[in-house]
Amino acid sequence: MKVRKTSRIIKTGVALIGALTLVILAWWAFAQQRPPGAPPLFKFAQVSRGDLEILVSSTGTLAAVETVEIGTQVSGTIEKLLIDYNDQVRKGQVLAVLDQALFNASVNNAKAGVLKARAEFKQAEAEFARNAPLFAKGYISEQEFLPIRTAVDTTKAALQSAEANLQQARINLEHTVIRSPINGTVIDRSVDAGQTVAASLSTPTLFLIAEDLSRMRIETQVDETDIGQIRQGQPVRFEVQSYSDQGFIGTVRQIRLQPTTVDNVVTYTVIVDASNESGQLMPGMTATVDFIVHQSENALLVPIAALNFTPDANRGSNDGSQVFNRQADGRLRPIQITAGESDGLLTEIAGGELAAGMQVAIGMKQEGEDAEEEGFSLFGFMNQGQGGPPGGGGGPGPGPGQGPGGGPRP
Repeated sequence: MKVRKTSRIIKTGVALIGALTLVILAWWAFAQQRPPGAPPLFKFAQVSRGDLEILVSSTGTLAAVETVEIGTQVSGTIEKLLIDYNDQVRKGQVLAVLDQALFNASVNNAKAGVLKARAEFKQAEAEFARNAPLFAKGYISEQEFLPIRTAVDTTKAALQSAEANLQQARINLEHTVIRSPINGTVIDRSVDAGQTVAASLSTPTLFLIAEDLSRMRIETQVDETDIGQIRQGQPVRFEVQSYSDQGFIGTVRQIRLQPTTVDNVVTYTVIVDASNESGQLMPGMTATVDFIVHQSENALLVPIAALNFTPDANRGSNDGSQVFNRQADGRLRPIQITAGESDGLLTEIAGGELAAGMQVAIGMKQEGEDAEEEGFSLFGFMNQGQGGPPGGGGGPGPGPGQGPGGGPRP
């Protein structure tokens, strides 16, 4: 008997809990539903002050401002190599010396050629001096004198050619000594002692010398959609992977007009100058570059959505010249503004009555969205001479054409 009574009590309790649960669920669903024709709710954002930066980002490669590739004008074997990587060199300093044996022989051979040509020229002059009086007196004919006179000119030309060959042989000998044309740092060496180098139309590069590593340049590619925002002298901020926690600064020096097209993407080369007094930056490093297009401090900022929002589609679209401020009575008041620069998320306000701390509408709330801003409805939109919401008593006062309760005047 007690068991049946206990079972009946349990069933009754379960039924009551189920009924209570259904009531709670029904109430929650009813609370979430808004009556047909109920005004939509707005989302708001606060106007604030802060810094605004507009950047164009790119990547590039660091290099020395000026580098010189040093080759050889004569072929031969490297006999002496006097410098190595990272060595500091002065203008005129000897970097390497080629084997000079063949070049010394060429100089000696050219000297002999000069002596022979000079002797032949002197002989021709003596022959001319002896026969010229005879020709003048008519003892020899023009036909006999012509070869004598021609020999003088021919041997003179041969002497000049021999002297030129000697000069060329001496220059080639000088070129076996490779010297630095500038003051700088050796950043690349392509040869070793004992290696044979051949001079040709395409002169081989033996050494690469950077004039001044305290100044660097970045060669970066900028997309055609952004190149219009880049200008000469523009400040630049960049980072390198080796010092990811440290920022460096630079300046745009040159915008090259020759475009580069890769996969139908057009880019332009921009050269950025940067200081490297610390010596941390090295040629070949990859730099992540930010071109500073616009920068302002303590600017009045609003979300760009506020400039695109209008509370009533029937009134037309917002052209960005006004925002809608939330009033204490729950209505929206349009405020005329002058918009400045924008980074795509925030817009700088350059003029108008807007102030920091104001709430501006940025959109409509969607179904199921948190309704913490509830109560600020489309019918709260306020223009000059407009009263409370139509037909919904409790407005701030009758507007034109409205009755005391906020509804239409009978």
